[in-house]
Amino acid sequence: MELNARIPDGPIDKKWVHHLEHIKLVGPNNRRKYDVIVVGTGLAGASAASSMASLGYNVKCFCFQDSPRRAHSIAAQGGINAAKNYRDDGDTVYRLFYDTQKGGDFRAREANVYRLAQLSRNIIDQAVAQGVPFAREYGGMLANRSFGGVLVSRTFYCRGQTGQQLLLGAYQSMQRCINDGTLTMYPRTEMQEVVVVDGRARGIVVRDLTTGELQSHSADAVVLATGGYVNVFFHSTNAINCNATAAWRAHKQGAGFGNPCMIQIHPTCIPNSGSFQCKLTLMSESLRNDGRVWVPRKKGDDRNPSEIPDEDRYYFLEERYPSFGNLVPRDVASRNAKIVCDDGYSVLGEKGRAVYLDFRDALKHEGKQVIAERYGNLFEMYKDITNESPYDTPFKIYPAPHYAMGGLWVDYNLMTTIPGLYAIGEANFSDHGANRLGASSMMQCLADGYFILPQTIGDYLHDIYQDKVSVEDPAFAATERIVADRISRLMSIQGTRTPMSLHEELGRTMWDHCGMARNAKGLQSAIDHIQELKKTFWSDLCIPGTDKGPNQALERAGRLADFLELGELMCKDALHRDESCGCHLREEHQTDDGEVIRNDEKFGNVSVWEWKGDDQPHVLHEEQLEFDALPLMTRSYK
Repeated sequence: MELNARIPDGPIDKKWVHHLEHIKLVGPNNRRKYDVIVVGTGLAGASAASSMASLGYNVKCFCFQDSPRRAHSIAAQGGINAAKNYRDDGDTVYRLFYDTQKGGDFRAREANVYRLAQLSRNIIDQAVAQGVPFAREYGGMLANRSFGGVLVSRTFYCRGQTGQQLLLGAYQSMQRCINDGTLTMYPRTEMQEVVVVDGRARGIVVRDLTTGELQSHSADAVVLATGGYVNVFFHSTNAINCNATAAWRAHKQGAGFGNPCMIQIHPTCIPNSGSFQCKLTLMSESLRNDGRVWVPRKKGDDRNPSEIPDEDRYYFLEERYPSFGNLVPRDVASRNAKIVCDDGYSVLGEKGRAVYLDFRDALKHEGKQVIAERYGNLFEMYKDITNESPYDTPFKIYPAPHYAMGGLWVDYNLMTTIPGLYAIGEANFSDHGANRLGASSMMQCLADGYFILPQTIGDYLHDIYQDKVSVEDPAFAATERIVADRISRLMSIQGTRTPMSLHEELGRTMWDHCGMARNAKGLQSAIDHIQELKKTFWSDLCIPGTDKGPNQALERAGRLADFLELGELMCKDALHRDESCGCHLREEHQTDDGEVIRNDEKFGNVSVWEWKGDDQPHVLHEEQLEFDALPLMTRSYK
């Protein structure tokens, strides 16, 4: 496997412009000769599909939901970053680059991160032109608020519905392209395999989730925009159907998988209510702008929080990190919440783990009307779920798995190690290093989809349109047989364990040993347990019904098979990366007060794993990271 990042030469602020000046282009009259498949209709997929279709490419777009609007991007709440400096508080493109690199603990590619900061400004203009209803100040200017890990206000938002509104903007663009005939939508279909012909991605095989029929689709290039894989933990903030299948099946076809162990834990989630719960509910990180995080200083203090005076409150983030306070990055906030709960200060006592997120002071200073205008729907959501009003009593929150920084390895053009196969948005490993700052996921998804891929894909397509491959090629029939055989094998097991029960067991193992804190002994134990779980899966799985027509148990079983293999690789990657960085805390490498200790000399790289076969170990490759624009430094928020 060759890792050529294709990073342009020149100063970092000129790399993207220089790259655009020298890559190959496809002329307007030739674009109709190219077919592009996009899998996924979240912010990355919808923006990429609509942008390429608007340019004139023939686009086929696939999603397993009944409508593109139901993609999980709709659940993103807090906002989207952009270096517009509307607050005139000193923000610049470089400062956004600096914050993102520092927030990722120097485990991201500098050129990609700087490009992301540059393009952030274009995203806001695009969204406003589409009619996205961003919040505005009294004078009409777009409003901004702060997010964790920064000292400026650069986050644009639509109250607590930013993801939904941005997705509707991209969806409207898709609908226009559908009407124009340049985009064809295939809902209720799930990708099963990438079809590779002569070393190039030439199409996909999908399963119709309504009829069970397998279908092949050919194209000149394939784009995966299928999101992340944190549902490997079973309990996460992601929708229950979010999965890793598309990316993992591409990995098994030859696409390298980068930094699989690097996942993000979100600090502001409603605590788990029990094993019966399938999904955790996210409360936007924007709440940490005005809310204060604390626990009682006395263990077991079960007084009503309103009765606990300030001298008996431990505002642990404000005390430990005076410069950033409650706006430290997500990994720092999550780790400290875990520490105080480990030490016995949980506000739920023996019933569970949680800390307070309190708006008492903000309500006193700003008034209920102002707070309601900023966060009203979040307050209502919390009350609907817990039957407690945050206007009267603090939120109870605890960290939960939220986002995957790891994913398919891509070069500067967003192409994987399989020529013609691209990965965008959360499906790739690209821009966030070892920890993602809040409000940066939507920024990356839309930068990839609107402004990067539609321009870089021409560099690949320019010379291949005359070399068409149709679904009549033998590779498509062979791939369909592989998919059919896998489904038949799953259906024939006829055991006693449901996919849900096995997934829950996998999730507990992953959370206990490859979650917020990890150590070598626990990771090896997790690997051993997952290997046993795989044996149980393939010998005792129960899937009722048939594969003809809708069968959610079959869908979940196929996704779980991939999660089991991915979970094992995540643990192996975490075991190999013998350092602490960002969200990846190895207990063997931390300071006395719980801060991470990196090993830049040995692990200043991207770990890229190559699949070698079902019975063969993965092979590790490394992309060395260069730090020229921002020299390595100890990450501190104190």
